Amino acid sequence: MNYLRNALDLKLELDKLRPIPKEREAKIMQKFRLDWNYHSNHLEGNSLTFGETRMLILHGITAQGKPLKDHFEITGHDEAIEWVIEIVKSDFLLTENFIRQLHLLLLKESYEVRAITPDAQPTRRTIEVGKYKSGPNHVLTKTGETFYFATPEETPAKMNDLLAWYRQEVESADVNPIILAAEFHYRFILIHPFDDGNGRVARVLMNFILMKFYFPPVIIKTEDKENYFSALRQADGGLIEIFIDYIAKNLARSLEIMIAGAKGEEIEEVDDLDKKIALLKSEFKAEKNEAAIIKTKQVVLAIFNDSVVRIYEKFISSCRKFDEFYLKKESHISLDWIRFYDVQDFVKKARDKLEAGEIPEQIWMTYEYENFSRKGFDDFSFRSHMELKLGLENYSLKNAFTKTKIVKNYNQQISDEEISTLMKIETERHFKTIEDKIRVEKH
Repeated sequence: MNYLRNALDLKLELDKLRPIPKEREAKIMQKFRLDWNYHSNHLEGNSLTFGETRMLILHGITAQGKPLKDHFEITGHDEAIEWVIEIVKSDFLLTENFIRQLHLLLLKESYEVRAITPDAQPTRRTIEVGKYKSGPNHVLTKTGETFYFATPEETPAKMNDLLAWYRQEVESADVNPIILAAEFHYRFILIHPFDDGNGRVARVLMNFILMKFYFPPVIIKTEDKENYFSALRQADGGLIEIFIDYIAKNLARSLEIMIAGAKGEEIEEVDDLDKKIALLKSEFKAEKNEAAIIKTKQVVLAIFNDSVVRIYEKFISSCRKFDEFYLKKESHISLDWIRFYDVQDFVKKARDKLEAGEIPEQIWMTYEYENFSRKGFDDFSFRSHMELKLGLENYSLKNAFTKTKIVKNYNQQISDEEISTLMKIETERHFKTIEDKIRVEKH
């Protein structure tokens, strides 16, 4: 188990840096809280984006058009995390009552969901929070087989056994906290004691155990969902070591973040940072050793067919995330300074010009926001601009404000990942603008 050994070594490195200055530790824990809240809920289908989760937790701003239940899940989950962070410092014991209280905090209040009766008829049933399940919650696997969790009748006894096993293990002289936390998570999931919220409760309990041993929390990222569930399925097949190793791998990432934070270094995660650095420093420069292709009508037409509409759609989709914060929004795409408010009109006009032998020089994509909609804040506006410039030997896509740029030869296509990275930098600029505005207004 290389990941397990690595995590334990990183923990020793972290211990040497303790005690961590309070301000640094607060910053680290805020990052963990935000990531934990977003990813754990998003894994279970919550619709709030990371930005919306952050705005809700840090500023109490709700996302318009999103279900109230999704907001309750985030705020409840955050309350549960804060509670755990507080009580983990004491001699608080892991008990069934604690687990039921945790479930109540996470899900807030009872609600109804759609269900299917044993004779395959649609119905509705009530999800009771803070109480063990009242009906079976077995699931169908991808092969059509039923995977059986504990029955409602078995659940109290199995939960009692789980806590008895935990107390015995935690008091063992040679206890390995990572193995204990991962195995507790898996055993809890096998019981599935609640009608809903079992995954979120399992992950909080796993982190409670880890934090009792002075480890940081494990964050299971939503984009790693398939690997997470795959590791659980392999544990179902008797290979629990794979699940333990999976948890250790993710714990190692948290330890690396905490070590960096303890040293006063940047704690933004490496994968995101690498993408930004690649854009900001190298600007995705076109390869110089390839034979140059000169701009022609056919070459530009290929760019239009392969990239322009794709880029514009991603630009609009990215910008729309902020619509709810403004009363007035307007988007357009410009061809050599002529504005089009419908992308199909733009495409038709562009192709007509190309057929007539007129080759455009640049395309502007613009999204304008006016009249900030939140009460109690001064009005302000915001504008996003992307420029697609068609040069003699290459073309480029540039953010007009950050100057971040992707440059390609005409025989190269801008990838979806490159477009998404460029758009992410712009959404982060917009988010920071709103966040700074809120901070100034509050003070």
